[in-house]
Amino acid sequence: MTEPNIFTQYLDKRKSLVKNKKILQTSYTPDYLPHRDDKINEIVEIVAPSLNKDKPSNILIIGKTGTGKTAVISFIGKELKKADLEEENCSFIYLNCEIVDTPYGILYNIANHIISDPSRKIPFTGWSTDKILSELTSYIDEKNKIFIIVLDEIDRSFQKNGDDIFYYLTSINDKLENSTVAIIGITNNTKFTEFLSPRIKSRLGEEKIIFPPYNVEQLKDILYDRAKEAFEDGILSDGVIPYCAALTAQEGGDARRALDLLRMSADIAERNGDQIISEAHVKSAKNKIEIDAVSEVVKTLNIQSKMVLMSIIRNSEDGQTTMITGDVYSTYKFLCEATGTSVITQRRVADLISELDMLGIVHARVKSFGRAGRTKEIELNIPLNIVNNLKADEIFKGLENYKSSKQTTLM
Repeated sequence: MTEPNIFTQYLDKRKSLVKNKKILQTSYTPDYLPHRDDKINEIVEIVAPSLNKDKPSNILIIGKTGTGKTAVISFIGKELKKADLEEENCSFIYLNCEIVDTPYGILYNIANHIISDPSRKIPFTGWSTDKILSELTSYIDEKNKIFIIVLDEIDRSFQKNGDDIFYYLTSINDKLENSTVAIIGITNNTKFTEFLSPRIKSRLGEEKIIFPPYNVEQLKDILYDRAKEAFEDGILSDGVIPYCAALTAQEGGDARRALDLLRMSADIAERNGDQIISEAHVKSAKNKIEIDAVSEVVKTLNIQSKMVLMSIIRNSEDGQTTMITGDVYSTYKFLCEATGTSVITQRRVADLISELDMLGIVHARVKSFGRAGRTKEIELNIPLNIVNNLKADEIFKGLENYKSSKQTTLM
């Protein structure tokens, strides 16, 4: 028997209300996806020729978060593998560019999916991009089949590295004689193609498929479908799913958010030792979800990081949507003088910008000037409410006239 410990009282109090928790996870792909039959059929019609070793068109799937893009592609990938069990005609490879966003990393992961010969495995580091691409191309061609490569969150790689990876993957077919590569890109950014160079735009988005947000009735169907497998009868009060659906529809029809609301409502009820999940639990879940994680991170930044972030904000407000490290450092020194804060070196400010980039608060791309060195191109990446919260911070009080003071100094 297990000895009592600090978890005992919580485990004794907690009553399990969910019979299958994975059903409520956003990463779970059910056997049926309500209200996405038309999108599934549209994609299947494009991809189906790969089962006969005929190249399908490249596809660009566009839609807001929570519109079923990844779930549909995961479902189609599973069905494709069922139709070609030995993968003799086609291989389906999925990568999330939010996790792997460098050209080398993407090519390395694709290679690891494809190359089975241990002696030909590509190293994690050390090769040039040209070398890894050449080896990958050679191996792909030996297989004599269709390779469907899915790049989810495709805009993440573009933001950091430009469109090089898309050029590599879309032009690889020019070097293949036996096999063929098709790309399926998935993005939340409806304007993504506007930033691509003409050479990539025409190759990457041969077919565009738009996923619209779910409406309230569709969200209810999705939640009822999951709830049948996740809960026993009588656990959910009648108003829970309509309430989750209504709240989510008001905020853009994100099915992931609706599932998060339902899952967290169940979790709160379990923690309280309640027997039934009610609308009150949904309200509590909504409040918890709305605690902005980024806002909390910004609040806990040290004073120097806050000064650097405020410098980026000030430059953005002055019309510099993209700036370099020197621009930030110039504004940073003025801010430090105005607030009586000690000034650190530009190198250290560059390090703090990199940390803000890792936290997702800014986007920072390295820009090389050859022999003249390199710097970072920086863009702000936080919503207005977080900007206003930072301005209200104690250290920035009294800086309302900072802009005119700065201009006077510069004159």
